[in-house]
Amino acid sequence: MSRRDRIMRLRHMLDHAKEAVSLVEGRNRQDLDSDRLLNLALVRLVEIVGEAAARIPKEDWALYPQIAWSQIVGLRNRLIHGYNSVDFDILWQVVSRDLPALVAALEEILAPEDVQ
Repeated sequence: MSRRDRIMRLRHMLDHAKEAVSLVEGRNRQDLDSDRLLNLALVRLVEIVGEAAARIPKEDWALYPQIAWSQIVGLRNRLIHGYNSVDFDILWQVVSRDLPALVAALEEILAPEDVQ
């Protein structure tokens, strides 16, 4: 994979993770149950983060050991294939606790000109 393609996929991960995090700002866990558009948006954004991660070759994962690649891709698979049994407690935890850490890690990895 070219550096440009890798940067593009990391950027997709960053952009969609940041969007998911911004959607939960000022909200609480109960909003996820009562706001259908919020839960659909968060599921989709997390799926995209996982899909972008899955498109980075596994041999390139070693370049960024601070990223929980297997867990990110596994969550994407769970959301896609278990669409009828999404645990919103887990989704809330991922978006409110895990994605901010992923955003920080991706911002460290990407050069400033790649983050703009």
